[in-house]
Amino acid sequence: MEEKYIDKIKEFSYGKTYTVLTMGCQLNENDGEKISGMLECAGYTKTSDLSKADVIVFNTCCVRENAEDKLFGKLGEVKKYKEQKGTIIAIGGCMMQEEHIVKKIKTSYPFVDVIFGTHTLQNFLKDLYNAIIENKKIEDILDIDGEVIEGLPVAREDKIKASVSIMNGCNNFCTYCIVPYVRGRERSRNPQDIYDEVLLLAKKGYKEITLLGQNVNSYLVSERAKNKDLSYKVEKENGEKEEVYSFATLLRLLNSIEGIERIRFISPHPKDFTTDVIEAIRDCKKVCKLIHLPLQSGSTEVLKAMNRKYTKENFLSLVEKIQKEIPDIEFSTDIIVGFPGETEEDFTNTLDVVSKVKFEQIYMFIYSRRVGTVADKMENQIPEEIKHSRFNRLKELAEKIIAEKNTEYVGKVIDILVEGKSKTNDNMYTGRTETNKVVNFEGTDENIGKIVKVKIVSEHMWYLKGKII
Repeated sequence: MEEKYIDKIKEFSYGKTYTVLTMGCQLNENDGEKISGMLECAGYTKTSDLSKADVIVFNTCCVRENAEDKLFGKLGEVKKYKEQKGTIIAIGGCMMQEEHIVKKIKTSYPFVDVIFGTHTLQNFLKDLYNAIIENKKIEDILDIDGEVIEGLPVAREDKIKASVSIMNGCNNFCTYCIVPYVRGRERSRNPQDIYDEVLLLAKKGYKEITLLGQNVNSYLVSERAKNKDLSYKVEKENGEKEEVYSFATLLRLLNSIEGIERIRFISPHPKDFTTDVIEAIRDCKKVCKLIHLPLQSGSTEVLKAMNRKYTKENFLSLVEKIQKEIPDIEFSTDIIVGFPGETEEDFTNTLDVVSKVKFEQIYMFIYSRRVGTVADKMENQIPEEIKHSRFNRLKELAEKIIAEKNTEYVGKVIDILVEGKSKTNDNMYTGRTETNKVVNFEGTDENIGKIVKVKIVSEHMWYLKGKII
């Protein structure tokens, strides 16, 4: 970020407001916090009212087709604000790395002022300044992998939990996924920068961090492929130095930071889930004993077509290995229903894995074709009615398992990180278990940001009810 543009924009930003609309995953949300941080450094104030915003930024995702529909619908909505008051409209994020999307925006939505990609986020204030002062239409997109940019300001709304990106890009090229094409190859952040960021969050009172990456357990793998002896001596707050050369050693480093109570991470890849990572989760008390382990499909044949590089048996063996080392571990997962060529037998294998693992949470998705991916060109696409039927069957099984697992919590006393008041009941407070279950209970504002012991008194499908003891 070029500092000079902060002062330049401040000359006319007094009293002006902005809105950032983020679509997609937690990595997108992390980018959205950086966009907000830059705008607030430049003098803008956040508003949730689109009609009052002087700058509207769309932070896009391209993983699923409905994200495109949402963006184009919103662009139609904000066009009137552009016409009425000259609102600056900017679009960034993954979708802007897709040539056909950029072309459609320039053709069908010519009122958009700034288009920027995933590799040029740090240029946003410069692009904004040129759009406002020089009245230019700005297109700032790189087709090559960008550098890891440090030092961008971050504006976080949550004061208890924070996400911290540890790497960008992906090298896996799953056939259904567009991410490697829009986020580029894997680039890991320097562990000193990650440590310093988490340490600062701890000093600000944050209690929980989530480490982000397309494939977090590949942290530093690409770098070590070029230099097998690569390692970093991270200087800790007490002056001691700790060696970091892998995801496992990073977890151990962050586990030592006082003030941080919980550490989560998403998303790992099953093929890269090494023994040292399992042992780090086992040994580090702050690392939550809930592992998000994306399955995608329980069929070995479908997994091969997806280019996932593991089999059904590999996945189940990994689960068993982790459970042996960490008996109280729980799992969540991602599953895609209706991938091209998926037969009834393939889908039955997915149901079989779900029945055996008994996931704590399942994020289910109907396969969505993405232009530019290998799977989009496959001829054996599954009819929509079959995809939806299978999705409903998986949903029914998942909810049955969740209901059974919820009953196991009743009567137990569990540590809950209190996040604040319930969104649906002002008389109740809400927090989460280490396994990410939502728990509602009576409490006080003094509990917010603290870990309290709560006895679970009843279970409901999507939350538990408890009582502080």
